[in-house]
Amino acid sequence: MSLTLIVTRDVAARYRGFLSSVMPEIAPGVYVSTDMTKGVRDRVWQVATDWWDSVPGGSIVMAYPDNNSSGRLGVRVLGLPPVELADVDGVRLVVRRTAGTDGSA
Repeated sequence: MSLTLIVTRDVAARYRGFLSSVMPEIAPGVYVSTDMTKGVRDRVWQVATDWWDSVPGGSIVMAYPDNNSSGRLGVRVLGLPPVELADVDGVRLVVRRTAGTDGSA
């Protein structure tokens, strides 16, 4: 079974309506699917990303199986705080980027 999980926080109502049309909302702002294909998952993320350009705010996190990632877990994030996963000696850690930590001013 491949579980796709999306968690939203403080986003526009249109996200809730859209996500509810493709995934059950098991708790406020928490959407799951046990049978979402990669193509559907990518399309759902593309819609969220396109809307984000015109209606930013809050955050959206998607977690899904990814055999090409360490720990076989893929994570996509819109909003703050931006995070990425890192493999440190076989341990999966969350890296949070803040102002000045990515080499930029």
